[in-house]
Amino acid sequence: MTVRQIRLFGDPVLRTAAEPVTSFDRELRRLVKSLQATMRAGAGRAGLAAPQVGEPVRVVVFEYEGRSGHIVNPRLELSERRVVADEACLSAPGVWWPLERSYAVTARGRDMFGKPVTVRALGVLARVLQHEADHLDGVLLIDHLEAEERERFLEAIA
Repeated sequence: MTVRQIRLFGDPVLRTAAEPVTSFDRELRRLVKSLQATMRAGAGRAGLAAPQVGEPVRVVVFEYEGRSGHIVNPRLELSERRVVADEACLSAPGVWWPLERSYAVTARGRDMFGKPVTVRALGVLARVLQHEADHLDGVLLIDHLEAEERERFLEAIA
């Protein structure tokens, strides 16, 4: 399957809200497989959203500690418990930043065939799902930072 180029911070597609998937066809299955191949092509990659490869549709893939999968049109239910941990983004390579996220997530959506799927995750995998869902809404890691932190983040990726 084709490994795609990751779009980097500054690319307008990363700021565009992705469209819901309405056709669960061969093209969608090809996209999911391409996203999985792209995610697995680099060390330390735990998730990837379709906009990160220039596809403005609501699809994410994930793989962490033996759990892998994909969710089409995900909707997240977040726990009230919040934790701070370092987070990175493939669209801003080499930069890690402490960020507060919900500790637990229930993600509901569809698989590439249109069948309902539910993923319950804690800790790092919950963080991955939240991060990738942000990409579907055109939200980047920097958007979670205060003004002073944003400046330091921009310096780090420059």
